[in-house]
Amino acid sequence: MEGTRKRFNIKNNMDTIVAFGVIGIILMIIIPLPTGILDVLLALNITFSIVIILITMFTTEVLQFSVFPTLLLITTLFRLGLNLSSTRLILRDAYAGKIIETFGNVVTGGNYVIGIIIFLIIVIIQFVVITSGASRVSEVSARFTLDAMPGKQMSIDADLNAGVIDENTAREKRQNLQMEADFYGAMDGASKFVKGDAIAGLIITFINIIAGIIIGTVMLKMEIGAAAQTYTRLTIGDGLVGQIPALLISTSSGILVTRSGSSQNFGSLLGKQLTGFPKVLAIASVVLLVLAMIPGLPHLAFIILAAALLISAYLLYKENRAKEESKVQAEEIEMNEIESKEPENVMSLISVEPMEIEIGYGLIPLADEASGGDLLQRITSVRRQCAIEMGIVVQPIRIRDNLQLKANEYVIKIRGTVTARGDLMPNMLLCMDPTGESDIEGIKGIEPAFGLPAIWVNKDQREEAEIKGLTVVDPTTVMVTHLTETIKNHSYELLGRQEVKLIIDSMKDKYSAVVEEIIPDLMTIGEIQKVLQNLLKERVSIKDMVTILESLADNSRTTKDIEVLTEYVRFSLARNICNPLIDETGKLSVITLDPNIESLIANNIQKSMQGSFPALDPDSTSNILGALKGKLDQVYFYNNQPVILVSPNVRAAFRRLIEMVFPAVSVLSLNEVPNDVEIKTEGVVTL
Repeated sequence: MEGTRKRFNIKNNMDTIVAFGVIGIILMIIIPLPTGILDVLLALNITFSIVIILITMFTTEVLQFSVFPTLLLITTLFRLGLNLSSTRLILRDAYAGKIIETFGNVVTGGNYVIGIIIFLIIVIIQFVVITSGASRVSEVSARFTLDAMPGKQMSIDADLNAGVIDENTAREKRQNLQMEADFYGAMDGASKFVKGDAIAGLIITFINIIAGIIIGTVMLKMEIGAAAQTYTRLTIGDGLVGQIPALLISTSSGILVTRSGSSQNFGSLLGKQLTGFPKVLAIASVVLLVLAMIPGLPHLAFIILAAALLISAYLLYKENRAKEESKVQAEEIEMNEIESKEPENVMSLISVEPMEIEIGYGLIPLADEASGGDLLQRITSVRRQCAIEMGIVVQPIRIRDNLQLKANEYVIKIRGTVTARGDLMPNMLLCMDPTGESDIEGIKGIEPAFGLPAIWVNKDQREEAEIKGLTVVDPTTVMVTHLTETIKNHSYELLGRQEVKLIIDSMKDKYSAVVEEIIPDLMTIGEIQKVLQNLLKERVSIKDMVTILESLADNSRTTKDIEVLTEYVRFSLARNICNPLIDETGKLSVITLDPNIESLIANNIQKSMQGSFPALDPDSTSNILGALKGKLDQVYFYNNQPVILVSPNVRAAFRRLIEMVFPAVSVLSLNEVPNDVEIKTEGVVTL
């Protein structure tokens, strides 16, 4: 079946390939090879040695090439098999393929004495220098690894017991430690193969030359000089073809065992460390310039090298300086991040803003000054207006975007809780029609501050809307108006002890007598705060703090009841309370309660921690609220601000009775109306 056939995978079948390869090396020693196949195998030997030395240069630890000791034995056996095959061809045919012929001609340059000398030098370098050094390093490394093994084992056990690593990681570390010790021990023994290979190469070369001369002169009837030249050239070529790969692999073993512990490969580590000291390169360039001045030396070569070193030193200096600057910046950023994570800075995360506005992404241009938005300046004006009208200090209002909101939605939060919300059309205008009879085209909506029906129109319809008598406002004004009304309605929630202290501290310079009299002997900041909150809850301005404090100073000696003190303060602020409710003729339009209702309320007042409230049955409460609603709907009040006039003894309780249903209704007592103000009774609430 075509679909069930498995593709041949070299990586998964490498064990089979290696097994056939080793058997092939053994057969190669026995069976004569044609020159074509010998050329291919010699090229394979050179290629394999190049791959091995490149692998050792790119490894970062010895265990990444732990098979190297066994590979060293296989490659040595492979070279010996090639030597035997090439020797057989040289002695039999006086020809062993193009590779050996070329190496013999190019390296010797037609002079076999030079070829012999080069061959001997390569063998000496491999045998005396590289192989001996690598063997010694492997021996010492194996000894030190074995000596350090108990300590490393204890370190692994300690990490395991401390929970730093798990059981699988500990097992892997122990296995790697054992493999590292085995590797250096195996390398110490494998180096002997290279030594033996070098000795065998010398012996084979000597035999080839002597036997070749004898065979050439005796069997092939060649002159002794021609025989010596021919067989020496081929033998030297054969020796070089075998010894150059051997030299590469010996160098690979030296590189592998001399690697120190590092996470970088040989090339990266070499480049990093050689270029780590630009000053050294600069000094070396100066030395080369001095050498260039000595007569007889090649001036141009030294000058070029000196210039190259000087340019390199300059470029490296600039690079190191840039790295240091970036490192300093990174450290500063890290320090800032660390400071932001310190416990004392975490407190800012749990703090609640007194007031904030969150806007959808579609309303961001309203707050972006670069886009022409003036929301920030308008909010500053709102805070100033609240201070002038209500006498309260509104802390800075934070504005932030919230992607969880709708694009054109905004919410107003007080101490982290959503208090009001609304929707705007950023590129349109809001038109409000008091009569409700306008036929202007647009998108119907609701004015968020007062809940009035409105229409959103395009900006080019402004003139048409104004001609029809509509009130036209831009989106920012809608939001600011909503914010202002929210602050006024919830100003008592924004007035904390800290704000009260700021207000009182600002009075100490001019009115220190009244402040020192009342605080702290008569009242605390918290008690004054509760009185001010009671006033603000009914939208009574606390701007006249002098009158408020003097009233508290006069009456706090006889009572500590916050509700009673609030009523005394309201009596002192009578004109301030009434003035906004008096019409142009100087009259105060009110509705009053039937004496029976006042008696019912007065006879059922109960005191609690929250103040006085009438403990009426549900039916009586419902009847009073229903009658009040009917009367309020019948009467027109100045500026649409309904006013109910009651006797002083039931004012606070009656206000608490209706505040949930009629929060905008002002409840006044007779004591709070100045004598010169004419009271106009528009109706009486009866049951």
